[in-house]
Amino acid sequence: MQTKAVIRAALEVKAAHPDWNVKPEIMIPLTFEVKELKFVKKVVVETADAEIAAAGVALEYEVGTMIEIPRVALTADEIAAEANFFCFGTNDLTQMTFGFSRDDAGKFLDAYYDTKIFENDPFAKLDQTGVGKLMEMAIKLGKPVNPKLHVGICGEHGGDPSSVEFCHKIGLDYVSCSPFRVPVARLAAAQAAIADEN
Repeated sequence: MQTKAVIRAALEVKAAHPDWNVKPEIMIPLTFEVKELKFVKKVVVETADAEIAAAGVALEYEVGTMIEIPRVALTADEIAAEANFFCFGTNDLTQMTFGFSRDDAGKFLDAYYDTKIFENDPFAKLDQTGVGKLMEMAIKLGKPVNPKLHVGICGEHGGDPSSVEFCHKIGLDYVSCSPFRVPVARLAAAQAAIADEN
């Protein structure tokens, strides 16, 4: 149903705006195993191709996955063989890496701040040492398998300046975040790019 909706919407936009380059990206969330990704991707591709054929219009699309589970970051070379893109879902990846729920963490994080176990909220500022290492590893494993692989981040970390700078440093192509964080994210991305040039 979701694939049909995405493809039909893309076809409608393409018909209304033939000068636009419409190329939807269909992202499969919470993948934990390449066989699972292949299974779900097959359903997506068959559904999308049937919709495109029925419309009689050429439309390119991509199928990728959200990296939210540490196992997928560790097996990113296998995943990259099936995915056109990766998007790091850092809210869930942080939960899974630390082993605690974002909903429950508020009950004990203050004690971690008081004892300096945590300097910052790991759900607001990306843990570059642990979660970041998984991200960097996934990129290093995935890109050689699929050189066209594009990689981004989705979550509140996408609006934090130091997290955006880190994402730029490890080679991410884009960040996304909630609308009110977009101005800060754009500024941080521009600053990271300028610093990289100097």
